[in-house]
Amino acid sequence: MKQLVLASGNPGKVREIHQLLAEIDLNVVPQSEFGVAEAEETGLTFVENAILKARNAALHTGLPAIADDSGIEVDALNGAPGIYSARYAGAGASDRANLEKLLADLAGVTEARRTARFQCLMVCLRHAHDPTPLICQGTWEGRILFSPRGENGFGYDPVFHVPTHDCSSAELPPEVKNALSHRGQALRKLLDALRSMK
Repeated sequence: MKQLVLASGNPGKVREIHQLLAEIDLNVVPQSEFGVAEAEETGLTFVENAILKARNAALHTGLPAIADDSGIEVDALNGAPGIYSARYAGAGASDRANLEKLLADLAGVTEARRTARFQCLMVCLRHAHDPTPLICQGTWEGRILFSPRGENGFGYDPVFHVPTHDCSSAELPPEVKNALSHRGQALRKLLDALRSMK
């Protein structure tokens, strides 16, 4: 497996995954370079959506595919936005609109009750009909800040407080974020699995 297609068009996610994959001898190409349209995320869980995306990319390119589905779960909101993180403020919503909706929904919620976590489910399919995809999960615990801080990252990073570093995820340098994050955790597990297959 020398070439993989990455089933994502999210520029922030593509950049992060490329940085994390730099250490392994794999050519990872975003699906946009093959003209593959985004898969419809009709699953009810992160893992279902990740498999749908990877299967779509593998089907249209004939290549092995990796995909992730990730989002933020807020305890005070019963786990929302969860799988709807990217479209929390509606279909096609911007990062800023999603972030503002989250802060509005948490208005009046005390600091102690603002616990949250980023989840990432990453999958690899060897081919479009692979019945046993590799599935790896990463979880990053923190809490939701009262206002955005920092310029790095994307999505909910500006409001996600990282307790180990006492700052927002968006205030971390990319290499530090990649070492800690849900996506970094899941991808390192996936890399270990891919190395054992080579």
